[in-house]
Amino acid sequence: MKKKDLIKLLKKNGWVLLRNGSNHDIYSNGSYNISVPRHKEIKEITARGILSEAGIEWR
Repeated sequence: MKKKDLIKLLKKNGWVLLRNGSNHDIYSNGSYNISVPRHKEIKEITARGILSEAGIEWR
């Protein structure tokens, strides 16, 4: 999955960029933080884990 597609899904569901780290970007929904790796392409299993952690169902 492309990082920009993952970010679109997070933002669509109320997640906002909290800060940029050196290797990860941190997104927050106000009460919980999720780290997203800074790769152009994110492995599908990693992307599914991030979306699951965010409470977002995908496909």
